[in-house]
Amino acid sequence: MKFLHHVPATQLIGHRIIWSCLLLLVVILFTKQWADFRGTLNAKVIRIYTVAAILIGINWIVYVWAVNNEKIVETSLGYFINPLLSVLLGVIFLKERLRLAQWIPIIIAALGVTYLAFVYGRLPYIALTLAFSFALYGLVKKLSPLGALYGLTIETGILFIPALGYLLLLNQTAPPHFFTPVLLQIYS
Repeated sequence: MKFLHHVPATQLIGHRIIWSCLLLLVVILFTKQWADFRGTLNAKVIRIYTVAAILIGINWIVYVWAVNNEKIVETSLGYFINPLLSVLLGVIFLKERLRLAQWIPIIIAALGVTYLAFVYGRLPYIALTLAFSFALYGLVKKLSPLGALYGLTIETGILFIPALGYLLLLNQTAPPHFFTPVLLQIYS
């Protein structure tokens, strides 16, 4: 990401969405799963994966923006908080039961993360956004009916048109960053 610090986070994510979607569609086509994939599409599936797409889109944008703006401590903290939230969501929504031997390391980790957040000196909003968006994404994916290939294809497909529209608009109003020679940016 540091080599691409000159590219706005939204532009990076726009390209990530577009190229991911196209690559996933190629994989589905080459593995001759197109008919099966199309058969999985219905209103309920689209609703579930729209929620997942929004959550992962938020996570991707916040993460790339934070890294490009040197908020490394907060991004790391967010991914320390995430497993704790995932366990909590599993206990609350999926009715998972933890044994005492499982609660002890979770409590120790929670204390450590709380200490790090306290030492940070202010509300770690980036960390919390990353943790909550990814934990909720994980919960939605756990409840979703499709496997990883079809699910991610639908998610990136849902985000494809807004991403493409954004990049086309950006190309008309601002100089493009993505196709400028990266090596010139690095060594200048």
